[in-house]
Amino acid sequence: MRIVVGGLIATYPLGGVAWDYAQYAAGLQRLGHDVLYLEDTGHWLYDAVNQTYTDDASHNVEYLAGVMRLFGIGDNWSLRDPKDRYWGRSETEVADWCAGADLVLNISGSLWPREAYQKARCKVYLDSDPAYTQAKIRRVLEGWPGPNEAYSLECMRLHDRFFTFGENIGQLDCPIPTDEFAWRPTRQPVVLDEWKNPKPEIQNPAWTTVMSWKIDERPPEIAGCALGAKDREFEKFMELPRRAGVPLELAVSGRAPRETLDANGWRLVEGHAVSGNAEMYRDYILRSRGEWSVAKQAYVATRSGWFSCRTACYLAAGKPAVVQDTGWSRFYPSGRGLFAFTTLEEAAAGLATAERDYAAHCRAAREVAAEFFDAGKVLKKLLADC
Repeated sequence: MRIVVGGLIATYPLGGVAWDYAQYAAGLQRLGHDVLYLEDTGHWLYDAVNQTYTDDASHNVEYLAGVMRLFGIGDNWSLRDPKDRYWGRSETEVADWCAGADLVLNISGSLWPREAYQKARCKVYLDSDPAYTQAKIRRVLEGWPGPNEAYSLECMRLHDRFFTFGENIGQLDCPIPTDEFAWRPTRQPVVLDEWKNPKPEIQNPAWTTVMSWKIDERPPEIAGCALGAKDREFEKFMELPRRAGVPLELAVSGRAPRETLDANGWRLVEGHAVSGNAEMYRDYILRSRGEWSVAKQAYVATRSGWFSCRTACYLAAGKPAVVQDTGWSRFYPSGRGLFAFTTLEEAAAGLATAERDYAAHCRAAREVAAEFFDAGKVLKKLLADC
């Protein structure tokens, strides 16, 4: 098949973002498909060093080209910048590619719906932010949309199939609305052989995670409740370092309460220092003891079934993960290599269990990744469901 993959690698030049989207392009290519990575959001680009946005694409283009080389995509990529200039493949080449494409995979709804991109046989919208996406749709339908949300829904309607990381959407215990679209479950694909540890003896003794403390976005209102981000859930586990008996480290960006975190025993490093590019991000995970993390309150309170792309990478690296349950425990096994928690006590117990037979849980983590997140399996199913 000829496939166009839309993402946000250049728009947000950060290590974790690169893995989120590049593993789609690389995974599809390894299945034998002809893949073009296309980035055209219609927005300015993030300058991670100065923590601002810019219309100067020079650094972002260089970053994207490096990611494409790292994942073996070569020159099969194109970026349309805020000044409407195409980098990589030209505007004419992109239009020709899309005209002959079997599939456009629009991950996170990132791809601007230009007429040239609409000529593919099938157009897929992949929702990577469940609850937020569906709440936005409901606001439009009820007549109180935020800025650009009505247009966003118009763009969504141009697609033929709809997938979501909210694997529990549509079930009785999940209050996320299902207006307009038939949402099909999917999950993050991971290219497993990219996560082999070449230096297993070099290890950070801490359990880690990479996180943004709070992202400035309109909180979703579901079933009459306004729901927040990770900061809201983290408050419940602030005292965990005192109970865990193992070092816990946060690679955190954003306006985190660093003094309070430090006082409660959390190790802190700057998020950008470990995720400035895809290789730095991978190295940080490979050196970590394992992952401990919470999820956005909106994912947790709605029992969305969302599972972290980052956690899937920890598992692929053979690192046990102790992560907050969003309803994902209905779909993935908890207890060997991967542990679900809802309370402070369960979080501490999960860490203790993993430490008691650490080597066995490392092997089990890799097995979970191979069973549930292997790019070949995940992407074959997604294509079959199209």
